Amino acid sequence: MLGKALLTLSAAGSILGPFIADFNETHVLNPRWPPHAKFHNGQTMSMGLGLGLATLFYTWRSMSSNSIEMARDSLFTAAVFGSIYWVTGLSAILYPGTLAVDPEFGEGFPQFWLFVGLGASAWLGWFVETWGMKVETEKKTL
Repeated sequence: MLGKALLTLSAAGSILGPFIADFNETHVLNPRWPPHAKFHNGQTMSMGLGLGLATLFYTWRSMSSNSIEMARDSLFTAAVFGSIYWVTGLSAILYPGTLAVDPEFGEGFPQFWLFVGLGASAWLGWFVETWGMKVETEKKTL
């Protein structure tokens, strides 16, 4: 259950985080941003929502008790979906001319550790949950 909670944490971050961080005067409502930049920001916010919902679906969908392999596959899929937003957020700084924060609002990469933490949360959740499934399976075979 801890593993599923960690996957859910990552999903909640990608569903809510972009709207909390970007639907304000620093991004979508910034009058200095050109319309096409706002378009891509909207795309990114919607991508976070979609990835978070997919993460929740694969984390919590019901399985028959006989289908351990399917449950493991679903959890792996949830971890992939749960980490994509955070990995792409970390990689965005690698493109020419990008900054993590517009100069008028600060400097540095303040979201770095949040991105790392929530991305790691997805994979830690997968590990904890599948490890628990392995231990349960081994108990049943003894």
